[in-house]
Amino acid sequence: MSKPKVYVTRQIPDEGMKLLYEKFDVYVNPHDRVVTREELLRDVKGKDALLCLLTETIDAEVFEANPNLKIVANYAVGYNNIDVAEATKRGIPVSNTPGVLTDTTADFAWALLMAAARRVVEGDKFTREGRFVGWAPMLLLGHDVHHKTIGIVGFGRIGQAVAKRAMGFEMKILYYDVNQMPEVARQYNAEYRELDDLLRESDFVTLHVDLNEHTHHLIDERALGLMKPNAYLINTARGPVVDEAALVKALRENRIAGAGLDVFEDEPALAPGLAELDNVVIAPHIASATKETRGAMARIAAENVIAALEGRKPPTIVNPEVWKD
Repeated sequence: MSKPKVYVTRQIPDEGMKLLYEKFDVYVNPHDRVVTREELLRDVKGKDALLCLLTETIDAEVFEANPNLKIVANYAVGYNNIDVAEATKRGIPVSNTPGVLTDTTADFAWALLMAAARRVVEGDKFTREGRFVGWAPMLLLGHDVHHKTIGIVGFGRIGQAVAKRAMGFEMKILYYDVNQMPEVARQYNAEYRELDDLLRESDFVTLHVDLNEHTHHLIDERALGLMKPNAYLINTARGPVVDEAALVKALRENRIAGAGLDVFEDEPALAPGLAELDNVVIAPHIASATKETRGAMARIAAENVIAALEGRKPPTIVNPEVWKD
């Protein structure tokens, strides 16, 4: 009896691959790059399961290429790359990898925040170029983080983890979310603000929202104009939450002090002029990039595939209405 077939669009850590190889015939994109659309549509045919990344758009055309998919397992906590409504209409379960990214992503948001405020990347470049000739009172002055005001936009798991870390810096913590959460906020001494007020009051604004029609360009030219001239914007959420062209303009004109970005609007491309600016720290979408977390993500994605192909409900299904026990 032949084994079920699984298509993995790019190599993921062994913690997941070993589980898949034990049970299924597995085809993995052999190239260490994003799979092309042509390759995706070709290689998904005849497979029972698709394990994909945020870099792939999974839509009606993919489902038409293989109407017999039993699961689409996304190797990410977000799933805006998948047309979940279309999958649901076709009875195809979709899963993600939530939970395990929370602390790791919060850590990296802080890494960006600290690096931007204390000009770490500039200092590294300055030193490597041999320009450091000794301590100087005015050399690369940044801004303090402790006792400042942090505004957290999106107060879910990651936003709350950022708040927990902010408590250690004795910061004033503000949050904005579509839902007010007074009981949760009390755990972090956090105060609710409407978005405009949060932007006006915060020294650091950090984004932790999903990407949807309401959050696309949530931070646009108008929003940036509300921020303090000594404030910093941190984005480890999704690139299109920020109007990147407007951000470049604000940074170039020093209308805000700086930014730290791990995601980009047209990833992997950067908005024109962004890479030339010294007052922004840019990272290649690595907020979850630790061996422990990426391994755990691989295991969860594989476990979802295994469950679906064995006739069990995937443990982190995002459209549970399609699953009939």
